[in-house]
Amino acid sequence: MVSMNSDFYFDQTIPVLSRKAYLFGGEDPGAFAEGLSSLKGEWTFVPVRTPEEVRQSLRHGPVALGMVCLEKKETQNAFRFLSALSDTCIRWIALLGPGLAEQRDILHQVREHCIDFHRFPLDTQRLRIILGHAHGMARLSCLEPRFSDSRDHVAESDMVGSSPSMMECFRSIRKIAGTDACVLITGESGTGKELVARAIHERSKRSSGPFITLNCGAIPSNLIQSELFGYEKGAFTGAHSRKIGHIEAANHGTIMLDEIGDMPFELQVNLLRVLQFGKIQRVGSSAEIPVDVRIIAATHIDLEKACREGRFREDLYYRLHVLRVSLPPLRDRGADISLLARYFCKRFSAEYGATSKPFSAEALEVIQAYSWPGNVRELINKIKSAVLMSEGPLIEPRDLQLENMPHPAKKSGKTLREIREITERETLRETLQKFENNVSRTARELGVTRTTLYDLLKKHKLF
Repeated sequence: MVSMNSDFYFDQTIPVLSRKAYLFGGEDPGAFAEGLSSLKGEWTFVPVRTPEEVRQSLRHGPVALGMVCLEKKETQNAFRFLSALSDTCIRWIALLGPGLAEQRDILHQVREHCIDFHRFPLDTQRLRIILGHAHGMARLSCLEPRFSDSRDHVAESDMVGSSPSMMECFRSIRKIAGTDACVLITGESGTGKELVARAIHERSKRSSGPFITLNCGAIPSNLIQSELFGYEKGAFTGAHSRKIGHIEAANHGTIMLDEIGDMPFELQVNLLRVLQFGKIQRVGSSAEIPVDVRIIAATHIDLEKACREGRFREDLYYRLHVLRVSLPPLRDRGADISLLARYFCKRFSAEYGATSKPFSAEALEVIQAYSWPGNVRELINKIKSAVLMSEGPLIEPRDLQLENMPHPAKKSGKTLREIREITERETLRETLQKFENNVSRTARELGVTRTTLYDLLKKHKLF
């Protein structure tokens, strides 16, 4: 499998987003736009009929919002339209025709594709508020990491999230990319260590050079030296011609040594020499070859403990551990779990041409409660399977095929206090975002004083 060349960017300024919104649906989109004439001095409405028309428009500049008119005869067409644009950053508002707000399956899909809805007949003042809120959220979202998405790659794992631990990870990547020092990435298997390494490389001055990966735990110990350093013709039986090793192949670029803790102890000194002197020796040669390469190491084991137990060289550990990125397990990422589930559901639906289905409330509870021992990698596989195999209008718990499926009411591995802490933090974060970081309005909404709100923000490191 090929890891997706996922990218994200940071922008510390709030961009100016035009007050423009797409309009889709209704028998006559032009007439639909005319019905919003009282808002025309504040908003520009652009009627569209196809996803291709939207994509063509986006090439000329960003449009953050859209409104989709849902009528009884055209709901599935509208949801297909929204699914086809799920990889864009447009925030959609649903305008619901008579009776649709009472249909559970419609509301589930609205929740999946849209950030808000409004029922007909149109209330101009309420719609003005909804549009303003959505526009403010779009501006705030530009301060957070955004992710690009190339259809030319197969996704193994993507960095998506807004939990404190992931935001800290994104900040670390941005800082580390500006240096040329060695990096140690730690985290359980499946948390996305290779994606972090690739992101560091792509933001560094070495980005035009190669990015090479080698899993030290997947290569037999008798072959790892020749894989790392290469060999000369005749160096051993079967060496019929010279072969360049992974480190030499990464010259002027970056090499990621995954599962560095599994490297045989007797070979670790050879890697130490590369770090000390910037030179390698191919197997079967005494000539030293200078290399200019950045080394990023990754591991799921405790290297300090391995040093104490004599399984890993302490001097090599300190050479590698100049800078560090620690990735959290998925079970500790709170609301990121359901965020990732929705993200991959939309992605795989588009990739495999499947109908984009929302998760049932019960499925989302199970997803949030499950401990995810395989982390993001396991989540990806389960969501992909559910997208391809589910038969109903919603993705249900049974479609996830989880072993030891938790009861939705039980948050696996979490105490009641931990659940309260997670809920409290997410409520604070979402309410702040809703009111564009206005402390007074956030405090009123939550029914607390400004002093109490400041204490809570400090407690949860939201400010």
